[in-house]
Amino acid sequence: MFSGSIPALATPFRDGSFDEDAYRRFIDWQIDNGTSALVPCGTTGESATLDNDEHHKVIAVCAEQAAGRVKVIAGAGSNDTQTALWHAKEAQIAGADALLLVAPYYNRPSQAGLLAHFSYLAERTELPIVLYNVPGRTVTDILPETVVELHRRFPGKIVALKDASGDLSRVVTHRMGAPDLCQLSGDDPLVLAGYALGQVGCISVTANVVPKLCADFHAAAASGDFAIARDINEKLYPLHKAMFADASPAPAKYALSKLFDWFSPEVRLPIVECSDAAKAAVDDALKLAGVSS
Repeated sequence: MFSGSIPALATPFRDGSFDEDAYRRFIDWQIDNGTSALVPCGTTGESATLDNDEHHKVIAVCAEQAAGRVKVIAGAGSNDTQTALWHAKEAQIAGADALLLVAPYYNRPSQAGLLAHFSYLAERTELPIVLYNVPGRTVTDILPETVVELHRRFPGKIVALKDASGDLSRVVTHRMGAPDLCQLSGDDPLVLAGYALGQVGCISVTANVVPKLCADFHAAAASGDFAIARDINEKLYPLHKAMFADASPAPAKYALSKLFDWFSPEVRLPIVECSDAAKAAVDDALKLAGVSS
């Protein structure tokens, strides 16, 4: 279904507005460097501060520019089920191939509420669904038994999981309960271990900045060449950490602005451009990764 290096794309802004030209150039660069799928309007894409029109336009531009070369997994989640349904339908119209649906944030629904929320969406949408569990941001945890039950109810619809819980034991639990579920990491530093347990890729922050290196890492890990994968992982690891040296995606956007004069470091409040200390961490990590600006 999905595998390999999948960036949660940063959304470029210029003077407060979505920079469509930069986004199209960014997508082409990603695909040319081995990215296996694209995620517009994820957390790294600052979906929380895109208005609805922008959200739908970003997805449409991504799908149009990808032009079938790779799959587009559109961020369509919300803490309001009806808004998530609207985003999902707009994503399908725009040409997305799948939906990334985050656990409803702030509301703190029960597991019964999560089952009801995702079941409602699965019953009313046509695109495959990737569940997104990131309890550190949503304060809501899609527990393994809920993931397994959702896949059991909708085996051809709820097809994948992006897990950013940090609990690698869940990979085994998910495999035992839902062996056909496509498991993707949401934590760049844990990907190498995740491959050994049964994950098949990562929806990544770091891949925004070094897509070729990330693609090479995933190819090595997927083929079982863990010696090469470990070597690449050690080049990537400082950059994984630097991507969160300040509030994301400010470090990623800073790194991209170092690489390309057409990619602005601009972020939207309440995120601010990263601190001098974070910039230094990114600079050092880029050098260790063999990337020159």
